[in-house]
Amino acid sequence: MPDTPRASKILLIRHTEKPDGTNTGVSPAGSADEKSLTVRGWQRAGALVCLLAPPEGVTRTQALAAPGFLFASHSSSKRPEQSVLPVAGKLGIGINLDFGKGDEDRLVLAAKNCGGVVLISWQHEYMAAVANAILGDKHTAPQEWPKDRFDVIWIFDLDPVRARYTFAQLPQRLLAGDLASSI
Repeated sequence: MPDTPRASKILLIRHTEKPDGTNTGVSPAGSADEKSLTVRGWQRAGALVCLLAPPEGVTRTQALAAPGFLFASHSSSKRPEQSVLPVAGKLGIGINLDFGKGDEDRLVLAAKNCGGVVLISWQHEYMAAVANAILGDKHTAPQEWPKDRFDVIWIFDLDPVRARYTFAQLPQRLLAGDLASSI
């Protein structure tokens, strides 16, 4: 893989809402499944399409761009993949499931090698590891992702002169109750 990153932008999201003892997971077919998203999680996954791949004529925030590459962690949980399924369907692109928890460095190398915009859906316990691998440090991005936050996008933009990524956060503000603050 080349030393210079090719990905112009990397977007990192936590998988959407999961079962919490009150809300059950639901498979795409509608049956109860603790490894799947909750109804609210499916709503957020669908709403992400409006944010990341809006219909023609609808403007998106300048911080975002439609991804050309999707990554989701593979594990016994289906949530990371399910969180980006609607975006994949809208854009007609596949989801790379080659990496799991503990593979963050390899994931980031693969993501940086993509030419264009990359979206990664991951588990909250490992978000800092992904961010640190993208940034090359452990002080720019928050080192903990709160258990109750599903509503933020971490944005890494390539500075082509320095061949390094900058870091920003964007509250999604897609569903009722989403916070307007960053992490």
